[in-house]
Formats: sequence, C-alpha cells, structure tokens
Amino acid sequence: MRKENRLINDFKWQDRDSICRHMNALATFNYAVYSTHLRGLRPHLADNDIYIYADEATVVLVCLDCCGNGAEQTYNESEVTGPFIYSEGKEPRVSMVWKLMQAVKQVKKCLKAQDKEIKVLGILLTEADIVNVVDLEEYWESKDIKVLDYFRRLKYRNIRVNDDADLPGNAYVNAILDDADGEFSDEHVETPTDLSQAEFDKMLTEFLFREYEKSHSDGDSDDESGADKEEADDDETDEEYSADEEASDEEDDDDLSDDSLSDDDDEDSSSPFIPDGTIEQNNNVQVEVEILRPIANPREELDKLVGCDDIKHRMDELVALTSYNKRMLELFPGSKQHAVSLHSIFLGRPGTGKTTVCKIFGSLMRQAGALTKGHVVVCDRGTFIGSLWGDEERVVRQVVEKAQGGVLMIDEAYLLDSHHPHDPGRAVLPLLMNILADETRRDIAIVLCGYKEPMMKMLDINQGLASRFPNKFEFKDFTVDELMEITRRRLKDYDLILTDQAWQKYRSLISQAYQARDSETWGNARFIANQLERIYIQHASRCVSQQPADKLSWRTIIPEDIVPIEVPKPKARIGF
Repeated sequence: MRKENRLINDFKWQDRDSICRHMNALATFNYAVYSTHLRGLRPHLADNDIYIYADEATVVLVCLDCCGNGAEQTYNESEVTGPFIYSEGKEPRVSMVWKLMQAVKQVKKCLKAQDKEIKVLGILLTEADIVNVVDLEEYWESKDIKVLDYFRRLKYRNIRVNDDADLPGNAYVNAILDDADGEFSDEHVETPTDLSQAEFDKMLTEFLFREYEKSHSDGDSDDESGADKEEADDDETDEEYSADEEASDEEDDDDLSDDSLSDDDDEDSSSPFIPDGTIEQNNNVQVEVEILRPIANPREELDKLVGCDDIKHRMDELVALTSYNKRMLELFPGSKQHAVSLHSIFLGRPGTGKTTVCKIFGSLMRQAGALTKGHVVVCDRGTFIGSLWGDEERVVRQVVEKAQGGVLMIDEAYLLDSHHPHDPGRAVLPLLMNILADETRRDIAIVLCGYKEPMMKMLDINQGLASRFPNKFEFKDFTVDELMEITRRRLKDYDLILTDQAWQKYRSLISQAYQARDSETWGNARFIANQLERIYIQHASRCVSQQPADKLSWRTIIPEDIVPIEVPKPKARIGF
C-alpha cells in the first residue's frame, strides 16, 4: 500500500456498518486529516450533506443521499452512464451516483488546474436499495466511486469533523469550494444559468415523467413521486441520531431476522415526547429500563418477519377492531364501543421475536389510535426488586407512568410469581392488576412475556390475572426452512455469498442441530446469529491468511469456512 493512498484505501475497506465509525475516528484520532461538513456542494450536490476529507495527497468526498427507505426508492441502475434512473410505473429519478461522478470529475479538474496531482475518491451513502450493487462495483471503482446502500435515517447521523485550518488538506478544500462558486458546463446536461441545480432537476424530472407516462399508460399513477417522498423526508424532525443509540439497539438479539428493527433507523420521528429510562428504586439506587421508540412503518416490518402467520393475523384483528370502533364513533357519536383490551401474553423461548413483535405492536396500536405514543418500556424482575421494603410499589408506579401511551413489556414475568411467602416480587403483579382496574389507565398495553409452560401455570393459578390478559400470542420455534431464510437475510446485510457446497454443508449442520435441540437451551434466531459470527471469523481469518487475488473471493464463503456447530447441552437436572 502506497503511503500517499492510505486515506483512500482506508475508506475503500469500509462497509455499511463501519463507515460512520471510521469517519468519526478520523476526526478524533487522526490529526493529519482535515475534514469538514458542507450543507451542499455546487453544482451537482447542492442539496446533499457532504463530508470532505483531505491530507497531503488525497481527497475523499462523502455524499449522503437521504432519499427515504420505502420500496419506491429501490432502483436498478442498469444505465450507469446516464443521469436518470428508470423503473416501470415510477417517475424517473436523477441518479445520485451519476451526480457524484460529475462532482468527482469537477474536483479532479479543479485540483489539476492548480498543478496539484491529487487522488480523489467519491463515496455515496444512500438510503436507496440498489439491487445490483455488486454487479456495478467494478465499473464504479474505475470511476473512483464507492457506493454503500440501504442505510436508515442518514440525516440524523452525528458525524464529527476536524476542521483545523493549519492542516495541509485545508488548502485543497478551499480550492474546491472556490471553484464550486464558478461556472461549470456539464458534458451530459446543460443547466440553465438562471436556475438552481435543484430547480433544474425538478423541472427536467417532471418533463421526463410526462413523456414516460404517455408510453407507460398502465403504470400506477397514484404512486407518490420520489421528489415528494424526499421533500416529506426532509420535513421530519427528531432528536439527533448518535452512534451510541445505534449501538444500544443492536444489543437486542431477541429478533426474527436482521431485517426486523435491527436499529433505530426506522423510528417514527413524528412521535410525541418519549421518557428516559431511569427508575428510582429508592433514594440510593437507580436502575435503567430499555425504552424502544415507535417505528414509522410497523405494518411493513410485521410483513417482513419470518414465519409468525398466526401472530400477524391476530395483530390484524386487533387493529381492525380498534379502527372499527374509531370509525363508528365518528359516524354515530355516543354509540357503545366494543371492548378492546390490549393487555397480552407473549409465549415463547428466546430468539423467537417477542421483543421485536412487541415494538411493532406498540406502533401498530398507535397508528390505529388505541395508544397515543406507541413506545415500549422493557422490564424484568430485576427492575422491580429493590433493597428496601416498599421499593416494588414505588417502581411499579414509575414504570407505568413511563409506559403511559405505549407498551409495558415484562420479560420472564413468571419469575414474579414466586410461592415463597417472603419474596418481594409477589407484590408486583397484584399492584399491576390494581392499576389496570383504574378506568383512567386505558392508554397503556401491558405485555407479559416468558416460556410457555411456566407462564400458563402462572395464569392457571391466578384466574384474575388471566382475565386481564385476553390476548395470547405463541411464538413457536422456527423450522429449519425459516432458520435458513433468517440466514439469507443476515448474509445479505454483509453482502456475503455462500457457494452451493458451503450452503449444503451449512444446512446439513443446522438440520442436525435442530433435531438434537433441547427445549430449555435452544436459541432459535439467536442461535443462528451466534453460528454466523463464528463463520464470519473463520472466513475473515482465511482471507487475511491467503490474500486471494480475486476480489469476489473476499466476500465468498466456502465449505472450509463452515465451522462445526456446537449445540447447547441440556441443563443438568437435580434428582432421580
């Protein structure tokens, strides 16, 4: 690796998960690299957040494309040399990759005019899903472009810069900015001088779409345009999205797949104020509960989940009844409403998706009008049990207040139903039942989660508790086919490929582990995540050791990378 290309090569090695951390690290730890944040770079990237990194020999241009993550933003960039992206039945969109290419060419031209032989790399971080990104990588690399797609909520990323004016790279950035204020004649599209780039893009897109509709009369004319979606996305307001928030959500591994709410990127930015997670057990002890913020598209996220057909159907029924009540009240004011209780029991083992579905549940009920906020407060036995007499009642009232308008989720709730007469946890469920009896406490859903057998035993003993929780959702173990689908989705996140032989070996090992699984230790999706981590490590170690010349080999998993699977052994039982 040549020293003068170190900055560019380091950027080329980054992926979707590491790029933002790398940018922050450059600002914090690498004092030789100048960096700055621009609210646009004329003429091609005037409407995008831009980060520029420069040292003595290289310049890296990072462009953020906050276009939204709905299906209408998915595009196949088959015409890589043109300024527009075409999708059947959709409005043609200006290609962000093409615009970045033009910006990189302009930067090179600017620096060359000043007799500076500087290497330039353009990086696009986009919320779009470029379906054939792997096929286009080689072409983009030849144009000094790198594309990382399928981000979430890019405009809320908190990225630091090091704008020390004494650093050598500052001079290159100033030259680029000075040149951006001058005239630039584009070789593909001639932009009128009396229009801004954004206005020109909008006018040209509208014209093309009119022509496009004439030749595609069967297209969906009711689709919301990409321009409208971008404008709506720009109007959102939310708290600053930090790296710490992203990392905290990744710790929740009770999910169905990596596609389902792996981070806060799909949060509903229009949600009301959500409380913090600090609970005071007493004057001397504080504990933290996890607060899961509502999401903007819960129905889509529910559809993405692997399996869970019965749960999806029951969720739809609750939403339908709630929506029916709301509509009937509008049509017939004062009419009697059907009773809808949102209090629920989630039955299932770890890794079956209880936490993920609970987050979707809160957001669905908010959209239906049954809850005002839709957030989820996650608790367990340790949340309630303090060190002083009476701590339990104090904590119960606090968590209910924090969950007001949303969902209070209590994991492994059966641990609160001890038969020991002096167990302080015994007070928690009766306290909750008293609160549920209060008619003013309707704007809340309480979800009790845990293994099926002890949860059902708890409900059998406490008939009053059972009557308060009429909705029961059973999260069954995933089948082998469903575990393989979860595997496919996780591999896609890392753009990894398994050879046919590797896939056959992996499936055989998963099938053997599934047949030998123990009901008390089997981890479902969590088990898959753990096995894939071991495979990733083996694959990475082999690639670093062998240094394959073929670039595709670095993301191709072969049978040698599929390590033996360790199935958890049954827990030792006491007795005879």
